[in-house]
Amino acid sequence: MSDIEDESDISFTVKFLGRVEVVRSSGQQILEEAVQSLKMPDRFNSEKAAKKSKVLIFLSMSGIDILEYKTKFLLYSCPLSTVSFCAVLRDSPKVFGFIAQHPAADMYHCYLFQSQKLAPVLVSAIGDAFRASKKEQNVRGGRDLVVEALRHKNKVLQRENDELRKKLGGHIYEAMS
Repeated sequence: MSDIEDESDISFTVKFLGRVEVVRSSGQQILEEAVQSLKMPDRFNSEKAAKKSKVLIFLSMSGIDILEYKTKFLLYSCPLSTVSFCAVLRDSPKVFGFIAQHPAADMYHCYLFQSQKLAPVLVSAIGDAFRASKKEQNVRGGRDLVVEALRHKNKVLQRENDELRKKLGGHIYEAMS
């Protein structure tokens, strides 16, 4: 997130359960498998060791930032364009998570959280931010397409204009002789 706070930024305090590398980019089953993975002890995975800490989730039109609650240290930052799935666990309505693609590698991570009352609200808010971000990208993308179409039309008209000048130039030369 930038230093300038956007009026559309919102934050929630939740319990961070952990981050797990997953094999697919979406699906309720992937969330359930990630939760099961967190339950299994793994002394080699420091991300599992840091679980169940209180965090702040900052949600904006650009992404989801996860900050350590007391120090406000940035733990993870996920651009909304990398988020592919978000849901509340069917069997545990207080647990929710989202899946995001790693920005520099071809892998996905599932981020899991627990909230006593806000899990469905957070999933809905992340979904709304994702849709709004996509809509904004489409509008920008649509403008880019219009600009490219106009540039193409301009080139076609310039070529046509050049051809007409050549023809007109030839006719003027004939009229003068």
